[in-house]
Amino acid sequence: MSTRARDPEATPAEARPPSKDDPTAVPVSPEASRTEQNKKHVFGLQQDAPPRHEPIFPDDYEKRFPKDPAGEETKPNARVYRVYVEEAAAYDATMVGQYRDGLDVMLVFAGLFSAVVTSFLVQVSQSLQADYAQMSALLLHDLVSIQLSDGASAVNITAPSVNPTQEFVPDVLNVCINGLWVVSLVTALVVALATVLVKQWLHRYVSLPSGTPMDRSHVRQFRFMGLERWRVHVIIGCYL
Repeated sequence: MSTRARDPEATPAEARPPSKDDPTAVPVSPEASRTEQNKKHVFGLQQDAPPRHEPIFPDDYEKRFPKDPAGEETKPNARVYRVYVEEAAAYDATMVGQYRDGLDVMLVFAGLFSAVVTSFLVQVSQSLQADYAQMSALLLHDLVSIQLSDGASAVNITAPSVNPTQEFVPDVLNVCINGLWVVSLVTALVVALATVLVKQWLHRYVSLPSGTPMDRSHVRQFRFMGLERWRVHVIIGCYL
């Protein structure tokens, strides 16, 4: 029996590609060849490349949701309702976010405006009643004048400049100014109350009840039509 010299640097038979001249070569499958090509060396260590997954885009609902069987396209769990719920959730998140931002700004402005108007109203409202401090000062001045007039007859003594028993009548201009301040304060409070109510409406709008996609889509559409009918975007002053 003859022995055959073997080169240590030669490629092993199981790793050599197939050849017509070498009958001992083992055929390599296409999957194995791709695996060998995907292998990488990191710091001298051989590492396999990560598997590639086909990307799924968020708006590709044909891949996110399975196709409905024939005759079940309008069932409570049909794909059309699940797609509607997903699209409506994204749209409502943007809409309600903008509404809430506008409401927060309006609520802060109404609070600051109410505080400023209240401080002015407290000062201006004093003009609607008699100033008893000034009246006391005038009566005291008249009393001192009478005491200083020694020997003057009673005929020459003048009457007091003010009469505490007389009914006080405020000036018309002061009444109008106070009325405007009161109207401003009431308007600011009404705006703050409406803002709180609208924020509660929005919280109720986004909180959909649990159930099938068909029920959730029906409830959402009913509430959206209510927002359009009540013109909430006009109340808030935010248009999409």
